[in-house]
Amino acid sequence: MRKKVLSFALAAAMIVGCMTGCTSGDTNTSAPGNDNSAVDNVEPADNNEPADNGGAASTGNSAVDNLIAATTDTVSLTVWASEEDQDFTQGLLDSFKEQYPTVNFDIQLGACSEADAKDTVLTDIEAAADIFAFADDQMNELVNAGALQEVVSTYTYDVQGETLGGAVEAASMNGKLYAYPMTADNGYFLYYDSSVFSESDVESMDKMLEVAEAAGKKVAMEVSGAWYNYSFFKGAGYDVSLNEDGVTNTCNWNADGATDVAQAIIDLGKSDAFMNAGDADIVTGVQEGTIAAAVSGTWNADTIKAAWGDGYAATKLPTYTVAGKQVQMASFSGYKLIGVNSHSANPGWSMILAEYLTNEENQIARFNARSLGPANANAAASSEVQSNPAIAALAKQADFAAPQRVGGNYWEPANTLGLTLISGNPDGTDLQTLLDNAVEGITAPAN
Repeated sequence: MRKKVLSFALAAAMIVGCMTGCTSGDTNTSAPGNDNSAVDNVEPADNNEPADNGGAASTGNSAVDNLIAATTDTVSLTVWASEEDQDFTQGLLDSFKEQYPTVNFDIQLGACSEADAKDTVLTDIEAAADIFAFADDQMNELVNAGALQEVVSTYTYDVQGETLGGAVEAASMNGKLYAYPMTADNGYFLYYDSSVFSESDVESMDKMLEVAEAAGKKVAMEVSGAWYNYSFFKGAGYDVSLNEDGVTNTCNWNADGATDVAQAIIDLGKSDAFMNAGDADIVTGVQEGTIAAAVSGTWNADTIKAAWGDGYAATKLPTYTVAGKQVQMASFSGYKLIGVNSHSANPGWSMILAEYLTNEENQIARFNARSLGPANANAAASSEVQSNPAIAALAKQADFAAPQRVGGNYWEPANTLGLTLISGNPDGTDLQTLLDNAVEGITAPAN
């Protein structure tokens, strides 16, 4: 892909647009070819009212009109979406072109997993797609490499104002928005069989274990897994985070009082009604009828629903006991984002298309087509989404969730710590020493 080169006519048109009301933020000068002269707010394509951004950067109607008028050549764009999202995305691209009948678009759709997007883009940023989907934990590396166009202004809706707070955080770095949140469904929450537990039972892990034991059932969670045991420490106010280098971690799991969290996990493992179980074992236990509640994600929704039938229910994670007090369990959250390549030859149209792919209407459509939870606040609160127990539970947990921002050295030490604690600390190691060793590994320099 060539770096964008705006024609004199287009540049002049955008300057006129800016003079008639643009209050756009500063341009991102760190990325090559990051000319934001074509990145001014415009009127929504499907109504006659300009976007109300609640104080965000905005302009009048002239910017989009000038952009359309200055677009005399074919607008060539490449979009990358996951293999599973190809048909749905192609439908949106066809609809997008209908929004602007006077503009000749050549939009090519390619397949690239959100999980692999970062590696593919960074292989050759200039040759990468204009618009691509990626998992939010790739944000830091993409921004540091100068691969993402900063969202300095918006065209058709207020991205920050209309998006779930956690999703905005996931799409931002150093206080700047770099992507458009598309989904908010890669996290975990509590599934439970409502024929065993009441709604009040599942508010507390202690109560759940009491009820499960009386019923001869199990409550399951992979406490030995680093993705899940984060819940206990984060919920109690201890954190792990990625440093500015994008590689190493800061972690305070060994700070004053953290041994109470470690002891709480040990106590949990002592319950006959609790089961430390990975994904496969959870599915088996649910199907066999031994597990009546489990911490998992949306990927197991259909299987669990089929097993529990009318008893199928879901909600946020429960509280658990730390030093005699009830503490709400936290979680990692995961989001799928749409990014605009900083080297796009058509930044204005790329950003308009990115907004179209992630607007409220299309996030609801994506949920209906693929059961993917919306990141748009109104879409997440819609009747369609709220009628899905798993997605609704994830939305409830969102208030206690944080984007996954950890370096590679987090996983092994946290796994080891979780397994040791849920197994009852069999070697009898001093809890402070266990935590100190885990934090030493988590915060170690990158290999």
